[in-house]
Amino acid sequence: MPRVILLMGVMGSGKTTVGRLLAQRLNWSFEDADTYHPQSNIDKMARGVALTDFDRRPWLRTLSDVIDAWLEVEDAGFESFDQEAGLVLACSALKQAYREILVGQKTGVQIVFLQGSEALLQARLSLREHAFMPKALLHSQLATLEAPKAGLTLDIADPPEALVEQICAALLA
Repeated sequence: MPRVILLMGVMGSGKTTVGRLLAQRLNWSFEDADTYHPQSNIDKMARGVALTDFDRRPWLRTLSDVIDAWLEVEDAGFESFDQEAGLVLACSALKQAYREILVGQKTGVQIVFLQGSEALLQARLSLREHAFMPKALLHSQLATLEAPKAGLTLDIADPPEALVEQICAALLA
């Protein structure tokens, strides 16, 4: 049973929506990786400039520390979902190299990739405003995206509640 679920995908894939619902369902904590960006990254993205690997490195290391903290929680009694003993982390984690920094060889982390068509992502983004990420950054995220080879891949055309059910079913299988 994982202690951390890393929900990954590009902007508009539903990481925050699905993540909050999943955390509520599991009675786990939820964190949005966007809240860990340094101000310099936020300012850059707000100007519509995509982050570089160099920009992301400190942010990814901080998130890795967050994951480590959850993995260090004592295992005592961690047998089922009905305990607040886990973390759902919503993070773009676009490249394999980023996921290596975040997860590496850590056990207890399940990656869930929320995948969707560019048309669906564009439609979703047209219905929302992000605090500091303009819609134009979707193209750079799609260009950067490297689909994970391992983990669970889900189609975001399904409603968020159905995605939560699919994740829970996969974790219990």
